Amino acid sequence: MTAVEQSPFDTSGIEVGADGIKRYTGLTANVVTLLQETVERHGDRTAIIELGGPSITYADLWHRARRVAGGLRAAGVNPGDRVAISLGNGLDWVLAFWGGHLAGAVVVPMNTRLSATEVDYILTDCGAAYVVKPGEPLPDGEPVDLPEPQRSDVAGLFYTSGTTGRPKGAMVTHENFVTTVESVVRCRELPRHPDQATLISVPLFHVTGCCSQFMTQIALGGTSVVMPRFEPAAFLAAIPEHRITLVTTVPTIYELALRHPSFATTDVSSVRTLSYGGAPMAPELVHRLLEAFPTARLGNGFGLSETTAMATFLPHEYAATHADAVGFPTPVNDVKLHRPDPVTGVGELLVRGPNVVAGYWGAPEKTAETIVDGWLHTGDLATITDGIVRIVDRAKDMINRGGENVYSVEVENALAEHPDIVEVAVVGVPDPVMGEKVGAVVLPRPGADVDGLIPSMCSFARERLADFKTPQFIRVIDGPLPRNAGGKVLKTALRDAGGWTEVPRLR
Repeated sequence: MTAVEQSPFDTSGIEVGADGIKRYTGLTANVVTLLQETVERHGDRTAIIELGGPSITYADLWHRARRVAGGLRAAGVNPGDRVAISLGNGLDWVLAFWGGHLAGAVVVPMNTRLSATEVDYILTDCGAAYVVKPGEPLPDGEPVDLPEPQRSDVAGLFYTSGTTGRPKGAMVTHENFVTTVESVVRCRELPRHPDQATLISVPLFHVTGCCSQFMTQIALGGTSVVMPRFEPAAFLAAIPEHRITLVTTVPTIYELALRHPSFATTDVSSVRTLSYGGAPMAPELVHRLLEAFPTARLGNGFGLSETTAMATFLPHEYAATHADAVGFPTPVNDVKLHRPDPVTGVGELLVRGPNVVAGYWGAPEKTAETIVDGWLHTGDLATITDGIVRIVDRAKDMINRGGENVYSVEVENALAEHPDIVEVAVVGVPDPVMGEKVGAVVLPRPGADVDGLIPSMCSFARERLADFKTPQFIRVIDGPLPRNAGGKVLKTALRDAGGWTEVPRLR
């Protein structure tokens, strides 16, 4: 199937190389220059606000990050060495991130939710020359000469969550970083001036928080308001206090914010751009967000660590009518389907573009399996209709019920509209006759009638889903769904946990 060409975004100033890859012309050469240019233009503007903590201007950020870079060099860090950042969201994380780049190092943001064993594995795998740890002072020294990295040089390693094995370090180049920034600006139609502020409620160690939000505001000279930890009341209070113009976060946070008692009295009129991603969002929640943020343009970004965050985007004009879609490829991305089913049109989504990472650190075999002839195999099953991409499931999460393919995301979206369900995950339950049957694990809202939830949910599902897609096994839990350090639901754990309530088929 040929790559999709249709795009509702600004595609000016794009060239296509001999390898078929589209690239923006005139982009900044590397992230060091990106920051330096912003400091020269907007040095007196506020760059970072740590919610409940300090704030600094761009000039201060530049000065202090250069001191961190000098301290790293004095500690023996050479250009190309790996510097791991084992800090949570906050000003110190930002200073360590930029200090590493200004020292010419490859920055490795560490997931703070990892176990000690997982941390040790990543530090060994990347060969970290220095680890910035909590409770220890940041490196400090005299500023050194700035590095001049090439676009193809590796700038950072973002370790994947490792749902199918050991985490892999996705090698993000300088070109990957600056390309993502330009795609975010174009797809979200952000103004190219510094009079804006983004609220970062997701971890900076993920590509969404780091690349889509933080790096984009750095390029524009805007303000990043960083939450050290998410708390619904603080999230809502920050919007009017700091005149937040851009909010990007995951569906769960939006759900918690909308359900919070203070939302009704929160002034959200400053928000001009509202985007989501990181997990499937129920269409019902999309429509609630459209009503709750009437001054904002809503959009859905889809991507992976391997695409340096965003690969497709669903703009505001399509949000209501295509709420189940992840949108069009960004201006420099091509997408196509690998081995699409001739009946359903479902195939594995492939992505090509200058935001696709250089591969996995120290793992050429894994790289060769995942990136073939320039095309990234995402592992996501999708359809493409009129240029619009819809993710129907992860390949490994598709349920085969007696020869009928059931895509868990479709069932999850349907059940998520039930008023008494906060979270839901759908998995295959082994069955000796059918091979697998559909099982749903649900977290009810506080105060819900748990005894009546299963029959209510079954009736609800039968009204919205084909018979073979309706869950025949249900488990009600009293706490959040289990997730790995990257925030992805651990479906293997859900499959293995047992405790199912079998629901007889009524038709």
